[in-house]
Amino acid sequence: MKIYNTMSKRKEEFVPLEEGKVKMYVCGPTVYNFIHIGNARPMIVFDTVRRYFEYKNYDVNYVSNFTDVDDKIIKKANEEGVTAEEISKRYIAECKKDMEGMNIQPATKNPLATEEIGGMIEHDRDSDRKRLCL
Repeated sequence: MKIYNTMSKRKEEFVPLEEGKVKMYVCGPTVYNFIHIGNARPMIVFDTVRRYFEYKNYDVNYVSNFTDVDDKIIKKANEEGVTAEEISKRYIAECKKDMEGMNIQPATKNPLATEEIGGMIEHDRDSDRKRLCL
């Protein structure tokens, strides 16, 4: 399988960093409301990619976060008179129901942005700022 490498700016044969294993990180939705087609598209696309890797007998670690802190979440919480955490939890549950309804396999892990902010700051501080996207 060939994928586009944003660093080299060309299609290259996929070679995993560790033989027989694939690690995928996919940005998940910002959970302030029900998901929409813009949220569903990457979920479906990357679920398909994941399934292909599994079909090819790779051990796949698929991580997709939930952005549970955002101005839209805070605004919605203020409008409803509840906490941002309550809004996030509500729409994470709804998102998972919708994903199940679309037959999207659950991620290996769904980290919450609020639990990873320290790591994000540290990574950004120490990073050479190179990004690689599928």
